[in-house]
Amino acid sequence: MSAGTKYAILGDIHANLEALQAVLADAEAQGVNQYACTGDIVGYNANPVECLEIVRGLKCAIVRGNHDHYCSYDEELNGFHPLAADAVDWTRKQLTEEHRQFLRNLPLVAKQDTFWLVHGTLDMPDRWGYVFEALEAEANFTYQFTPLCFFGHTHVPLAFEKTDFVKGGLYTKIKVQFGRKYFVNVGSVGQPRDGDKRSAYVIYDPAERMIELRRVEYDIATTQEKITKAGLPPRMAARLAVGR
Repeated sequence: MSAGTKYAILGDIHANLEALQAVLADAEAQGVNQYACTGDIVGYNANPVECLEIVRGLKCAIVRGNHDHYCSYDEELNGFHPLAADAVDWTRKQLTEEHRQFLRNLPLVAKQDTFWLVHGTLDMPDRWGYVFEALEAEANFTYQFTPLCFFGHTHVPLAFEKTDFVKGGLYTKIKVQFGRKYFVNVGSVGQPRDGDKRSAYVIYDPAERMIELRRVEYDIATTQEKITKAGLPPRMAARLAVGR
């Protein structure tokens, strides 16, 4: 890690090109010079190829999300919501074999300098577990050997801190303290679900030991129009306007 490094941590982009472009513009304006991704580049929205190519071009650490996995493997979609399954089927048809191979080759867990990345949890990354509460984060910390790990999957930006016990909740800024561990959800670039329709991502400044949640406006109407034209489920478009 070089002096002056500032990271943007992106997650759950979900083929939302307008959101991704807005986030990258904001990150550049904030002086970001390195990137990392907690997975789910594809799925749900209408620009999987474009988003995949942009993220690949960042040449950063990326982990495989559940949508990345199922869009690149022809596996049965057991346990998927029918709407999500429809989007996976559609996305599979858009990706070339080379794109699918790239997604298949992504690791489930990755280390970037001093922090880790995972889509769901470190204890069972291939099970795509959801972490909303401190009790759910507790098992993760047993497998977290760095002070900081960023994750995604829930589309809700929450942070968990472990000292003698685990506590967690919503955040805007976190000062990373020595001797503690942090498990931080970076929110969703392409499909927020916390009631805020703006894109979410995180900036991490290692020198300042500061984590900041950023919210960015983007052209939701254009994304919705693309979803409709692609024949994807209308609910995929409607939910973007309410952040759910």
